[in-house]
Amino acid sequence: MKGIKVIKLINDNQLEIIAGLDGIHELVTETMISRLGIELAGYMDFYDSKRVVLMGSKEASFFNSFAEKVQEERLRKILSFKPPAIVFSKNVEISSLFIRLGNEYKVPILRSDLKTTAINSKLYNYLQEHLSLRQSIHGTLLDINGMGTLIIGESGIGKSETALELIKKGHMLISDDRVDIFQKDVGLLMGEPPQILKRYLEVRGIGIVDVVSMFGISSYREFKRINLVVELEKWESFNNYDRLGLENETIKYFDTEIPKVTIPVSPGRNIALLVEAAALNEKLKMLGYHAAFNLTREVARSIKENEKKEQEKKTK
Repeated sequence: MKGIKVIKLINDNQLEIIAGLDGIHELVTETMISRLGIELAGYMDFYDSKRVVLMGSKEASFFNSFAEKVQEERLRKILSFKPPAIVFSKNVEISSLFIRLGNEYKVPILRSDLKTTAINSKLYNYLQEHLSLRQSIHGTLLDINGMGTLIIGESGIGKSETALELIKKGHMLISDDRVDIFQKDVGLLMGEPPQILKRYLEVRGIGIVDVVSMFGISSYREFKRINLVVELEKWESFNNYDRLGLENETIKYFDTEIPKVTIPVSPGRNIALLVEAAALNEKLKMLGYHAAFNLTREVARSIKENEKKEQEKKTK
């Protein structure tokens, strides 16, 4: 089962163990977080016990409004489902009941030094990043002026050589040869390297290159949002390549569609320059400027004006 151990969640998020030490090696497998509400009132029909439970000041205040006997009954019911952990936010008093029953049921009772909203956001992002489904792509991912650009194409087309030239120009490598991608949220696709391939680039005829040792620490970053996919393919004279840039091609990973550009490769073409231009052009589109649309609009306006002038000449 895919998951992370509670102890890793604790260490990575600077959480303090208050009780339930025997349960810290259990797995967290669910990306969502549970904020108890009706469950504290005794209604458990829709309770998802696989989620980490977050107790903020509102939940704690509501729970403390019940009589002690009711509190123990409700908490025993919740802990009997064996949630991975219960996390208390900053300034929330953890009662002795949680400590006693946390130890009894071997459910870790944890405390954060962050307020409820902050720790909720932090844990959600952390779990999404570590537990989201991943897909491995054969390609090279770079950060080109802030644009996460995934270069794909058949083996030997020149992806790594293009990446090497772009790194030399000051852009950053994220991963070469294999890129692990995951959807952090719908519309938000992230890419990162496998642990063993971090910092390395493979160039045919040269071998393995450590980009940090060769170009400095600024030439590498560990992950990046993917904004554009560039596919390199061999030039074929019979293919009808987009000349104006009016076609909006996309590629879909998980539930997210990413803009895609196809660049034909032939002798004499500077592919690194073209990939860089594609990334900058897509960035302009994101900022609201579309060169191809502007040009066609100006051409249409010019034609209209010329037709109007010709019509005026005929009427004189």
